[in-house]
Amino acid sequence: MNPGISDEKILITIVIIVVVILLSGIFWQLFVRRRRATDLFADMEGHEFEYFCADLLRQRGFVEVEVTKGSGDYGIDILAEKEGVTYAIQCKCYTTPVGVKAVQEAYAGRDYYDRMVGVVMTNQYFTAPAVDAAKKLKILLWDGGYMEGMMEEDR
Repeated sequence: MNPGISDEKILITIVIIVVVILLSGIFWQLFVRRRRATDLFADMEGHEFEYFCADLLRQRGFVEVEVTKGSGDYGIDILAEKEGVTYAIQCKCYTTPVGVKAVQEAYAGRDYYDRMVGVVMTNQYFTAPAVDAAKKLKILLWDGGYMEGMMEEDR
């Protein structure tokens, strides 16, 4: 053994290598999961995404799940109920983060349909202004990570 390298240094080096390997595995898993979810929505058009979300909500225990007619829906794509709470949900299948307009539509639609909770549900994430508006207007934001969690509950 080299007199310049102590057992402590060898142990620290081994621990560092193991940690790097474990973290690499974790990041790889997150990348693969994210990629799988992105691929799932890549070819979906808006109305198809709405029906996908409606089915996902039914699987998660929502009842009276109804996809609205599309035009003249006041920005709401799905009406649903769970445990006595009524929801008005705006769905956005985007390739970029969702902005304030979707939050405003959920806010207006929640009141128009006389629902307790307004939600924007997307495969993406939200811009900082959208998050700020949602807090102020009391609109729930269900992003791509939240949707992935809902989908994984079935596995």
